[in-house]
Amino acid sequence: MTVGVDSEKAFLDILEHMCVKYQFTYDEEKMLELAKEMKVTVDNNAQYPDWSNRDDIKAKLKVDLILILLLHKFGFPPVANDEVYKSVLEQAENFKKYQGS
Repeated sequence: MTVGVDSEKAFLDILEHMCVKYQFTYDEEKMLELAKEMKVTVDNNAQYPDWSNRDDIKAKLKVDLILILLLHKFGFPPVANDEVYKSVLEQAENFKKYQGS
């Protein structure tokens, strides 16, 4: 599977890690599409320099990511698991926070 942008690869890595950690399989094409959509959502919500210090922005980011994960077209994870959601959200937030942009 190829990913054109390093930051999309980071989100893909997050999703693949969740599959391994929680022992489920997920379609690779759907995973790539989901990683791209997650990156756009994180970038859109975290566009302000102080976003990581603002609870309102972090709350919106979490809601938006959960909605993406729960969308029927993605259905990630295949079986609802709060720990997977929590882990994906934490990893996505940390990626953006420590990315430096």
